[in-house]
Amino acid sequence: MRELGIIGEATKNLTEEIRNKHHNIPWKKIAGMKDKITHGYFTVDLREVWNTSEKDIPILKNNIKDVINSENSE
Repeated sequence: MRELGIIGEATKNLTEEIRNKHHNIPWKKIAGMKDKITHGYFTVDLREVWNTSEKDIPILKNNIKDVINSENSE
């Protein structure tokens, strides 16, 4: 769960320009997961965390690779 929190915090440090440019990535949801984990530790739905880890993180990983490639090519 800590790693999901770190990912969420990292998204908050991205510039608005990058977030807007890559609007297909659900930045607010990612940051919201961090907030849920950090501030609602005892109310976190572990099934939701598991599903996010199994389903969403592989997709996000590919999306982030695309962002990095896009930003490095400019």
